[in-house]
Amino acid sequence: MAGPIAYLGGRLMPASEAKLSIYDLGIVLGATVTDLLRTFRHQPYRLDDHVRRFYESCRYARLNPAIGPEETESITRQIIEQNTRELGPNDDLAVVYFITPGESPIYAGSAAGSVRLEPTFCIHSFPLPFELWRHFFTEGARLVIPSTRHIPPQCVDPKVKNRSRMHWWLADQEARLADPRAIPLLLDLEGNLTETSGSNVLLVKNGVVLSPAPRNILLGVSRDSIRRICESQEISFVERDLQVHDAINADEAFLATTPYCMAPVTRVNGLEIGGGKAGPMFERILAQWSDEVGVDIRRQVLG
Repeated sequence: MAGPIAYLGGRLMPASEAKLSIYDLGIVLGATVTDLLRTFRHQPYRLDDHVRRFYESCRYARLNPAIGPEETESITRQIIEQNTRELGPNDDLAVVYFITPGESPIYAGSAAGSVRLEPTFCIHSFPLPFELWRHFFTEGARLVIPSTRHIPPQCVDPKVKNRSRMHWWLADQEARLADPRAIPLLLDLEGNLTETSGSNVLLVKNGVVLSPAPRNILLGVSRDSIRRICESQEISFVERDLQVHDAINADEAFLATTPYCMAPVTRVNGLEIGGGKAGPMFERILAQWSDEVGVDIRRQVLG
């Protein structure tokens, strides 16, 4: 099979043929569990952790993939092997999993309950578009805290990575009115920091790396990579409730996310953080991470 491939409907196919029905409940209700991993040097990074999180999210959402974790890992490796053939040596892939409850029998024209739902499970990939994130390493990320609040864990547990994301769309639009390149950082209903739409947020104060409390955030694999690096470097990593006051008075702040791993935050609500540049803790962790994966992460993003 030539060209990029994807997995959908129980089989591998050309990615150009992978289509979703307009009646799918992922579209009708936004009921979709997802995950995303990346490669380094065309090899999957922490594949087992991403697959484990995906299946845990599926269990929470009462969605049952037709295949198990081991077969998912095998298919993932096949997709990576095929879809990296046309990539340059300095390029890498993102691999996406998503599952929905399947087609709505009502929207599809069947009598309610007469058709058993069959989940739609897809695995596909795309080349990581590093040029979109270069300004994070030249200017730093700029965070704005909008009026939109994070969905409370009593409604949907944020440990579940999902695509029911209207609140993030609204937050994006509001933040960009203040700054066209702003990333929204949401608060919970009590005013504690949570996360951005695509990354965890970490602060540094007096040599300690601080994370918002786990009850309010996705337990990011990249965040965990940073926690592990901190442990290996004997850097304190503390999880607790954090407020806007903590963010704007931090010595440093940075984002943790799968596509570009981490990026320095240089402004929060227009106020400069860490002198407006990447700080020593960020540089220390990024250097260690680059050593571990055998890729200069900053250089890869900057091209």
